[in-house]
Order: sequence, then structure tokens, then C-alpha cells
Amino acid sequence: MTAVDATGARALGSPVRGALRLTLYLLWTLLLIPVQGAAVALRSPLRFRIPRVYHRVCAAILGIGIVVRGRRAADGPVLFVSNHSSYLDITVLGSVIPGSFVAKSEVAGWPFFGALAKLQQTVFVERKARAGVEKQRDHLGARLDAGDSLILFPEGTSSDGNRTLPFKTALFAVAARRIGDRPLTVQPVSITPTRLDGIPMGLAFRPYYAWYGDMDLAPHLWTVFTLGRMTVEVEFHPPVTIEGFSSRKALADHCQRAVAQGVERAVSGKPRPPSVP
Repeated sequence: MTAVDATGARALGSPVRGALRLTLYLLWTLLLIPVQGAAVALRSPLRFRIPRVYHRVCAAILGIGIVVRGRRAADGPVLFVSNHSSYLDITVLGSVIPGSFVAKSEVAGWPFFGALAKLQQTVFVERKARAGVEKQRDHLGARLDAGDSLILFPEGTSSDGNRTLPFKTALFAVAARRIGDRPLTVQPVSITPTRLDGIPMGLAFRPYYAWYGDMDLAPHLWTVFTLGRMTVEVEFHPPVTIEGFSSRKALADHCQRAVAQGVERAVSGKPRPPSVP
């Protein structure tokens, strides 16, 4: 964590609340693991519905209130592309988007969280392996062809939550795929933590949500469990297809600008009106 913790976290957080939330989170997770495991093994349609219910309950346990703006694309498989500042983005986006995440291969080996990612049918990719771009494109394409929507974090790493990093273009190659007789739908999504107990987060409080740089996971996660209610805003921007752009780089640049503008609106406190995805 940052120096912010030394001055503010103790006053804002409650160890009793943290212990209660941690207990509820573990009980809920352990309850759902065998259910989702069975759904995946049996190829049941529930394997896509259970994660959304799981994340919604996790958000409630953690005291995260989610405000949705714009409208989620719902026709056919969609490639959602979003900024990324925290592991909490998984819970927030997983609660409002019925889809699987695209994550770096290292996540598969993480204790506990790697197993949860596999149960949600996460697609693991080697982000640094340029030689394998075509193979990874085909892997993502196969999931899209099967009707699965995917959630991609094109920044390639997490940020401090106050800005949007440049989007890496390699995995946008999958946008050239056609689903049936239509080009793949790509929808930019902005996710921004905005309030803590009703107080605007700003630069001082946003590190309580954002996990980036050399922050240690365990202390940060414990702080999240102890804090009050956080508000996170998710904005769905107009969906596009690669046919409206000259190249995948042009598509990636458009998505990055749309997402960055959404983050800037939320940070400034002047977002669009809320709606239902």
C-alpha cells in the first residue's frame, strides 16, 4: 500500500467489519466453488450465470455499490475492453457482464484466485509472447465463435485509477473475426471508483481501491474488507466494429479514448446519467 494508509486507513477501517466480511466472503466462495465446478464439468448453461450471481453477492459483502451508465451490448458474443486498476474490477465487471475474462497467464498459478479464475473459464494469454499472437487470437476467436463474451484489459497492467494507460493492440486482432455474417462487436467500458462512504475519493482515497505497482496484495485486500461503502461507476460506451476503422490500432485508439474520457468524467464528478445495462 501507499503512505495514505499510515494517515487514513485506521480511521476509515473497522477490523470487526473486516473480519465479518472476510468470513462471509470465504463461506460464500467455498459454497459456490463445487456448484460452479459441476456446472463447468457438465457444460451447463449455468456456468455463465453462476459467476454473475457470485460477483453480485461478493460486491454486496464488500460494500461496493455499482452505478451503471450507458447500455451494455447484448446481441451475440461481445468483446468488452476496459481500463484496469484493481483485482476488484473482476468483481465489479463480473457482476454486470455475463462473460469470461482474458488474463495474463501468471494469474492461473496464483493460489486460490487462480483456481477461481479457472472456474470462471478465464482465457489465459502470454502477453509478452509476440510470436504467439496468432495462436492467442485463434484461442480467443474459438471462445467467441462458441458464443462466449470476453472481457479484456488492454492496458496490460493495472493503473492508479486516476488515468487510463495506452491500450496494447495485439489482442485487438481478434476484432477482425466475423461471428456468423456480422463483424465482432467491440464495446469500450470505463470503470472508476468514485466515493468512499459518500466522500469523493480523489487522489488520497483512490489507492484504497486501486492495486498497482509494488503494492502487497494481502494488506491491500484486508484494508478493502475493513473499509466502509465504496461506489464504483461503470460506463458502457457505444459499441463499434473493426469495419469502422482503418486498422486494429485505430480501433484500439478509439476504444482507449472512449474509456479514458469515461474515467475523466467519473473522476471529475460530471458523469452521464445512470441507466440499466
